Amino acid sequence: MIDPLLFPIAVLACCIGLAVLLALAWSRLGALVAARDAAAREAGELRARVEALAAQSSNLERDVRGDLATARSESAAAAVAARAELATNLARFSQSLQQQLAGMASGQSEQMQHFGLRLAELTRTNQERLEAVRATVEQRLDVMRDENARKLDEIRVTVDEKLQATLEQRLGASFKQVSDRLEQVHKGLGEMQTLAAGVGDLKRVLANVKTRGGWGEVQLATLLAEMLTPAQYAANVATRPGSFDRVEFAIRLPGKGDTGVPCWLPIDAKFPLDHWQRLQDATERADLAVMDASRKALDEFFRNEAKKIRDKYVEPPHTTDFAILFVPTEGLYAEMMARPGFADTLQREQRVLLCGPMNLAALLNSLQMGFRTLAIEQRSSEVWKILGAVKTEFHRFGDVLAKTKDKIDQASRTIEDAGVRTRAIERHLRDVESLPEHDAVRIIGSIAPSADDGAGTP
Repeated sequence: MIDPLLFPIAVLACCIGLAVLLALAWSRLGALVAARDAAAREAGELRARVEALAAQSSNLERDVRGDLATARSESAAAAVAARAELATNLARFSQSLQQQLAGMASGQSEQMQHFGLRLAELTRTNQERLEAVRATVEQRLDVMRDENARKLDEIRVTVDEKLQATLEQRLGASFKQVSDRLEQVHKGLGEMQTLAAGVGDLKRVLANVKTRGGWGEVQLATLLAEMLTPAQYAANVATRPGSFDRVEFAIRLPGKGDTGVPCWLPIDAKFPLDHWQRLQDATERADLAVMDASRKALDEFFRNEAKKIRDKYVEPPHTTDFAILFVPTEGLYAEMMARPGFADTLQREQRVLLCGPMNLAALLNSLQMGFRTLAIEQRSSEVWKILGAVKTEFHRFGDVLAKTKDKIDQASRTIEDAGVRTRAIERHLRDVESLPEHDAVRIIGSIAPSADDGAGTP
């Protein structure tokens, strides 16, 4: 049960609270009304500002449009003015260029005229000089012609005199020689008769096969002796080791390496005189059958001999891979070489080279050149040694030369020092008064002996 005393207090408290709440609500309501009024005023101000900004914007737009129109008109006017100025400048430049071109053309024309005049003057001067030179040359040629004519006359007189004397002398000598020759002819007729008898003996000698071979060997030996030295070939050489077959001649070629064992080039001489004589006789009689038979016999003879030479004498590496079959007469060699492919067949199948006197001489000459080249190569090592010694001595000479240069430089520096001291003495003596020349000679002459005496006295 509520206390009756507290009830009025509670009611009073409620009333007070309600009054406080009403006061607060009224004050809040007043603040809201004030705020609404302030907001209304601000909204009015904002509306006024917006309207002012809109007016300013319309004014600004109108100003910008006016400025743009003005700028457009000014740009158009400036473009027109620039175009007009450009056209004016172009016209001025064109006129100036035309004037310059006209000036250059006139200047070039004047220079061309000047050059033409100068060229004409030079041409005239050259012609005058050439005329002067030609006149001088003609004058000197006339003098030389006269001198030559005079000398030729003198020479002609001298030659005529000498020819006359020589002719008389030669005619006398010729008549004497003719008489001597006639006497020798008479003697020769008797010798010819003896020789005719000897020819028959020679035919009988050549009819012997062994003698014919000996004659070919003699001719081959003579040719080798003329073209090579005795150390470069040998006779009767056994070219195949262990064989008793000996080739007539063999050329000594250098072997491989430094062993000193030679490599031989076999050469054998063959002369089928009977077949060759039959061919010659048949050719003189125009006997075709005998000519063909003789040619076939010659072919068979040389083929067989080439085969024998290959089998007996060719043995690489002790020999070359080919041998030489020497034909002692050019006529027989030409006959065999005139047959198509015969020499190539011998060389290809039998490894034998067919040679006559002329081409064997050429081959020996080539071998001689090869021997000389080989000798030069063998001596090249000695030359290199000599050059090495010379190089060593030259280095020593360079050292001596460098020492000599140092001595010369030292002497040059000493002379330079003496020059420097001389110039220093001259600078110190510059203020000293010079004596006359005769007094100086007298004083120096009197001082020099006393100085020598003082130097010689201990």
